[in-house]
Amino acid sequence: MKTIKNTLILAMLILMTTAFSTRTENGYKIGDTIEDFSLKNIDDKMVSLADYKKAKGFIIIFTCNMCPYSVANEDRINALDAKYKSKGFPVIAINPNDPKASKGDGFEDMKVRAKEKGFTFPYLFDEGQKVYPKFGASKTPHVFIVSKKSMKVEYIGAIDNSSKNPDAVTEKYVENAVDALLAGKKIEKTETKAIGCTIKVL
Repeated sequence: MKTIKNTLILAMLILMTTAFSTRTENGYKIGDTIEDFSLKNIDDKMVSLADYKKAKGFIIIFTCNMCPYSVANEDRINALDAKYKSKGFPVIAINPNDPKASKGDGFEDMKVRAKEKGFTFPYLFDEGQKVYPKFGASKTPHVFIVSKKSMKVEYIGAIDNSSKNPDAVTEKYVENAVDALLAGKKIEKTETKAIGCTIKVL
């Protein structure tokens, strides 16, 4: 009986691990074509990638209000939008957290935070947490750079090589990737490890 019980527990753990992995690892890979989405922005308007007629691509960042890693990157995200929006690569930020699982990450909280930090980019609410699993996002922040013409994923990972301290940055992954795309060159580093808080869902 004890052996059977242990076997059942092990089987349940494997199933739980597999289910978790499916949500985070079966998303888009480099070279995959993404589906467009329509999510509510903090101005209460729906936003889709198709709305950006003149864009060359997008810096899509899954982020949130409450994660200290996301907070530590807010100024860097603003800087990315300021540098690349006019060049055709705007930032599109998406909050993937379920507010029932992460207090302070509700839609109204997002509006407050965006105003406090002077966000210059759309800050979209992934209501029902339907978009982030398609991307395979697992952390906040987690970046996906997408080319507009092909709608293909060009880069996945972190903003740079210093998750918390901006003064310690020595390699700017996202900037290097976008600069390469703008110059028609191959991205040297297409994937890095996203470091941050796990996405919160019930």
